[in-house]
Amino acid sequence: MKAMILAAGLGTRLRPITNNTPKPIIPVGDRPLIEYLLLLLKKYGIKDIIINLHHLGEKIEKALGDGSRWGIRISYSWEETILGTGGGIKKAQAFLSDSAFLVINGDILIDLDLRDLLGFHSEHGGIATMVLRENDNPELYGPVKIDNDARIRQILDKPECPGMDLRSYMFAGIHVIEPEIFQYVPDGQFYSIIDTYTEMIMKNEEIYGYLMKGPWSDLGTIEGYRKINDDKRKGLIRLSYL
Repeated sequence: MKAMILAAGLGTRLRPITNNTPKPIIPVGDRPLIEYLLLLLKKYGIKDIIINLHHLGEKIEKALGDGSRWGIRISYSWEETILGTGGGIKKAQAFLSDSAFLVINGDILIDLDLRDLLGFHSEHGGIATMVLRENDNPELYGPVKIDNDARIRQILDKPECPGMDLRSYMFAGIHVIEPEIFQYVPDGQFYSIIDTYTEMIMKNEEIYGYLMKGPWSDLGTIEGYRKINDDKRKGLIRLSYL
């Protein structure tokens, strides 16, 4: 299996830190954020990884190289203009299209049993499986709603689902995707994977939600970054792959 880490964003909510340092390589504890994701993937045998780049991308490439120091293989997908989560995945189609692949946002710290996630995805047979978690901040993280069979029926309140008994969660920034996804994403333009999923749900394609309960943090804001480093310093964040 291959994986993609989304790392092309401008990191605007983390300014001024990200004025000179791209968000994926800002330090968390004793290592850059993205290194935690690389170690998680390696633990589960995922060693072919592509990373999309735009803002200060040369610094990410210089920091990581070809991945050999971790025993993995890193490729890069440069975006002259930011293509968004869907457009970025589409640009990497040639690298990813041979089988199901994993996509992870480059601004999260997470510990997750990827073997169990992949088993869930295979068992349910959807085009995609989104990792979900309890939404403790609905104003910041939009709702993703599933039915009693874990099938996602609504994302950000679309489409309308009158009369359906749904449970609400948030997207944790990691998903498993089948190559069929590429037919839903336009080529060479900015496009959101969330818009892609919404379109697929409206066409009755099957997308499922896998519920996680392990460590998860979002470095999208200055407050979030400070909290993660404080928790790491206090030993409150324990990761199975370190």
